[in-house]
Amino acid sequence: MIFSNDKAIYVQIAERLRDEILAGKYKEDERIPSVREYAVLLEVNANTTVKAYDLLATDEIIYNKRGLGYFVSVGAKKQIKKTRKKEFMKERLPELARQMQLLDISIDEVKEELEKNLNNIKLS
Repeated sequence: MIFSNDKAIYVQIAERLRDEILAGKYKEDERIPSVREYAVLLEVNANTTVKAYDLLATDEIIYNKRGLGYFVSVGAKKQIKKTRKKEFMKERLPELARQMQLLDISIDEVKEELEKNLNNIKLS
């Protein structure tokens, strides 16, 4: 995983796990990789992964079964979508609209490109 400088690494790890849950890689009540397994996979310190898992647990996206590991919470996918949709509408969409206005890009142009991009996306 390539990390950006705009967010803490543990936040980016948590976002990746959220993406994986949304994509169906991990389902409700299914075990996710252990902290150590995920840290090795991403080549990060286990403490950083612990912080990501703690963040997800606080947000009730995952839960810990003592001695068994972490599991995806029931309703996690729905909660992630709700939160991300709200974030998109409040933060990203206004910036998109501003850029469209600055660059004289029409809604029709965006729609055309968006349809092309949607047709090329593979979620798995």
